[in-house]
Amino acid sequence: MSAISIHNLWKEYPGQRVLERVNLEVPAGQFVAIVGASGCGKSTFLRLLLSQEKPTRGTIRLDGQRLPDDPGPDRGVVFQRYSVFPHLTAIKNVLLGLEIAAAPLTGKLFGAARRRAIREAETYLEAVGLASARERYPAELSGGMQQRLAIAQALVRKPKLLLLDEPFGALDPGTRADMHELILRLWRETSMTVFMVTHDIKEGFALGTRVLVFDKPRHDPQDPGAFGATITYDLPLGEGKHAVPAMKGKRTPCSVP
Repeated sequence: MSAISIHNLWKEYPGQRVLERVNLEVPAGQFVAIVGASGCGKSTFLRLLLSQEKPTRGTIRLDGQRLPDDPGPDRGVVFQRYSVFPHLTAIKNVLLGLEIAAAPLTGKLFGAARRRAIREAETYLEAVGLASARERYPAELSGGMQQRLAIAQALVRKPKLLLLDEPFGALDPGTRADMHELILRLWRETSMTVFMVTHDIKEGFALGTRVLVFDKPRHDPQDPGAFGATITYDLPLGEGKHAVPAMKGKRTPCSVP
C-alpha cells in the first residue's frame, strides 16, 4: 500500500487555478523532493498534504484513508522560517508536543508521566545535536540550531509523514551541509516518508530518492491564472541511493526511538 495516494487533485482560488490533474503514488519510506519554478504550487501541494488547505476536487489518502480535515500528529512539518516558540527553552519546545498529546485540555503532565516525557524529549534533542542547549531559548541559538530544534519538535510525535518547506533555504552553505547530513540520518533511522519542497534543484537531487517537477504544461498569456501546475516529471533516483555502507564491528543503535 502506498503511504500517499493522490487521485485527480485540483486546487483553485477565485480567478486562479494553482494545481490540476495531480496523480501520485508514494510508497512508505521514500524521500520525495519537489522542485519547480516559483508560483507553480509546490508549497500549496505541501499545505494540502498537511490539511492546511482543502482540495477543490480529487482525493488524498494516507495509508489508504482519506486525510482528515485538520492537521494532526501523523504529519510533522518544518518551515523555512523557524517555527519554534521563542518563550520556551529548547527542552520545553520539544516537551510541549508530548504534553499536548497526553493532556490536550491542560497541556501539562505531572509526576512520573512528566519525567518520562522529559526523558523522551531529551532523546530527540540529543538526536539533533542539541543536548547541551536544552535550557537555552531560541534567541540564544544560531539559525541552524533553531532549525534542528524545529526538526526535533516535528519528530517527537513520531509522524508518518515529515513535510519540509524550504527548510534549509535561509542557512549558510556550511550549516546547510550539516543539516543535509542530519535529515538523511534521521530519515534512515525512522523510516518515515518525507516530502521536501526546495528551489535548489541540486539539493533536491542530492537528498531525494525521488524528484517531482511541478510546472504548468498549459499557458494562456491573456489569463495567467487559467491553468494550474501538475507533475511534469517524476524521476526515481533509487531506494538504495542513501544506503549506509556496511561497517565491521558493533552496530550503533538508532538515536530516535
